Amino acid sequence: MSGIWLHVVELMGGRLLFPIVVAMSAAPDRAPRVADLLRDAPAPLLSFEFFPPRTPEEEEKFLVTWEKLARHRPDFISVTYGATGSTRERTVEATRVLAGRGITTVGHLTCVAQSRDDIARTLDDFAAAGVHDVLAIRGDMPGGPHVPWVAHPDGLGTATELVEFIKSRGDFCVGVAAFPNVHQPDNDPELDARIVVAKAEAGAEYAITQLFFEPHRYIELVDRVRSRGCDIPIIPGIMPLTVITQIERFAALADCDLPGEFVSELRAAPDAAAVRRIGMERARSMSVELLAAGAPGLQFFTQNRWMATSEVVSALDWDR
Repeated sequence: MSGIWLHVVELMGGRLLFPIVVAMSAAPDRAPRVADLLRDAPAPLLSFEFFPPRTPEEEEKFLVTWEKLARHRPDFISVTYGATGSTRERTVEATRVLAGRGITTVGHLTCVAQSRDDIARTLDDFAAAGVHDVLAIRGDMPGGPHVPWVAHPDGLGTATELVEFIKSRGDFCVGVAAFPNVHQPDNDPELDARIVVAKAEAGAEYAITQLFFEPHRYIELVDRVRSRGCDIPIIPGIMPLTVITQIERFAALADCDLPGEFVSELRAAPDAAAVRRIGMERARSMSVELLAAGAPGLQFFTQNRWMATSEVVSALDWDR
């Protein structure tokens, strides 16, 4: 052991943000790309999504969540990116910290309210941080998915264009979003499938779905994509619902109402503990059904919390 690497991401209010000390003898080898993991994995992959912390308190939660979930030996992790690029620096630095721990790390990237130069600068920063996997997402306008999309005058208009741009800028492995529930405002499942295919033709190597709560939605999406001759791996995204107040928020994240029978069961629950049991069982049973249907992995949207995700993963009879 030749020394100690002290990685400091940001100084906030006189306090170090992400003060991480790592014993290193040399720079770590480049972690495998997500596409390589998908190609070579003997079993479905496990991944976790985080968002970049904004404060020292959130930093502590971020690091605790990572340490807790790292025990499950995830194959890769990803870090979200503010829709307008508002978290660009925090996203890059959070990915730098995680990539420094030797795990395949994916940085999200959107094209909302950003010029091509802005996007290129972020890609350069990812590369300098040792991050060579990017999840390319068009992103929604401030105000949500129902606000009409307006491209930056010097920017990109679609996720497909973003994939092409990323591929032109360096040796990046690119993932994209997919929508098991019909994507607003078009409400056209066939269009959603065609867009996934177009992203794959532009160079995307895998997709991760938006949040959903009915396994058949995922299965039908995969079937529609495969019927078009496209074999891009599609990883389902999972998030356990644990409190009743999440119903409306999760509906917004899924871009559609939650299944009526699921909502009725949650609202009929006698107490908060019962709500949590119902939500956790939904996430567990969905995961089992999706893996049985051939999903190449599962991604859990952690919201920088570890307990519910850890319980679901632990409950799966998963040869990892």
